[in-house]
Amino acid sequence: MRRADRLFQITQILRNKRLVTAKQLAERLQVSERTIYRDIQDLSLSGVPVESEPGLGYMLRHSLDIPPIMFNRNELEAILLGVKMIKAWAGQELAMSAETALDKIEAVLPKELLNHLETSKLFVPAFVINPQHKHNFETLRQAINQKQVIEINYQSLEQQISKRKLNPLGLYYWGKVWTLVAWCLLRKDFRVFRVDQIQHILVLEQTYTEYPGQALTDYIEQQTKHCEAQISLDPNMDYC
Repeated sequence: MRRADRLFQITQILRNKRLVTAKQLAERLQVSERTIYRDIQDLSLSGVPVESEPGLGYMLRHSLDIPPIMFNRNELEAILLGVKMIKAWAGQELAMSAETALDKIEAVLPKELLNHLETSKLFVPAFVINPQHKHNFETLRQAINQKQVIEINYQSLEQQISKRKLNPLGLYYWGKVWTLVAWCLLRKDFRVFRVDQIQHILVLEQTYTEYPGQALTDYIEQQTKHCEAQISLDPNMDYC
């Protein structure tokens, strides 16, 4: 990547108004952190209003009037593949939103790129997904966004049926199935449930608060530590 393109990319990333660390920028742009430090300094000297929060990262003090970047072919295929995956594997509402977003992108594409998009050879079959599982996904997604407590009837892989009251925290896709990460109010601990094994979902009017030790970030930290411990026991293991 040319230096001028890299500086422009940094500015675009910082436009999102979120703090971004030098390490994150370096990883995303595949350069060293020292290069990022130099680039940030050059942007500041050229008048770009970059603000630094010690220990937290960089952001722009105010928005810049910079025209949007036109997508290249690889970026367009990545977006199209993402839309197809959402339409095939996610809920109806999210699928419709993905399609609408793609319509907006297509409306501003030049003819050459639009033809490339229309002739893409990337496919995501949807016929293998049970419509009920998509309904479960959409119900869970909305409950997570609204922080609503749910009750589920769950059938384990051993065909055992149980009823749980949960704080739904997040949905993970593993290439074959969606799983729900939740705080179980019965077990007082994190639990993971396969969405395709949920027989019934009741969304309650009761809402929940992610208290310390019960939040999705706590679950992620717990799993990260577990993986690190597994890898330390087996140095040949590069993932868990």
